[in-house]
Amino acid sequence: MSFATLFFDLDDTLYPARDGLWNAIRDRMSDYMVEKLHLPPEDVPVIRRHYFETYGTTLRGLQMHHHVDADEFLAYVHDLPLSQYIHPDPAVRALLLGLPQPRWIFTNADAAHAQRVLAVLELSDCFQGIIDVRALGFICKPEPEAYQRALALAGAADPRECLYLDDSPRNLAPARAMGITTVLVGTTEPHPAACYSIAGINDLSALRF
Repeated sequence: MSFATLFFDLDDTLYPARDGLWNAIRDRMSDYMVEKLHLPPEDVPVIRRHYFETYGTTLRGLQMHHHVDADEFLAYVHDLPLSQYIHPDPAVRALLLGLPQPRWIFTNADAAHAQRVLAVLELSDCFQGIIDVRALGFICKPEPEAYQRALALAGAADPRECLYLDDSPRNLAPARAMGITTVLVGTTEPHPAACYSIAGINDLSALRF
C-alpha cells in the first residue's frame, strides 16, 4: 500500500455488525434517556435518532439539550458483557499486524470502551493509539473538524496519504471530500462516499491500490 497512515472506525467495523453489540449499546442509550432523564419511552427513539442525525452522536445532543454528564452516560451505555457479542478473529489480527503503516482507531466512542473492545477482540497491540470523542473535544464524526483533529493527532499532514475504514457512509463522506481514501465496510455495494466497498475487514487485503 502507498498510504502513510490508516484510520479504523471501531464498532461495526472491526467486527461484523451482525454481532449485535451496537444494537445493544443503542438500547442502553434509550434506557438511559428513560431512567435518568425521565423522557417518555415512546418518544425516546425519535429523540435519539434526531440527536444522532443532527449532532453526530446521541451524547452530543444530550449534552446540548439536557446537560448530561458525559462520563456517566458513556459508562452507562457501554456497561455490557462484550464477550457475549464479539469474539477474536485471528485473521483480522494477522491482517492488521501485517500492515506496515501506523494504524489508529478513530471513533465517536470513548477510549475506555475502545480499549475494552480491542481487548476482547485481542487487537490491543495492533494500533498506534485511539482517537476518541474526548481527544476530539467532543467534536464528532461526521463534523469536518473531527477529521482535521484526527489527522493532527495522528501526525498525518497530507489527507491524500491516508486510508479510512468505516461502516457508515455518512462518516466516510467528509473524509473523502478532504482527499482521504475511504473504504466502506459491511457491504460490497458501491457508494458515493466510498472509494472502495468491502464485506468485512478481512477483505481489505484483497484491495489493490
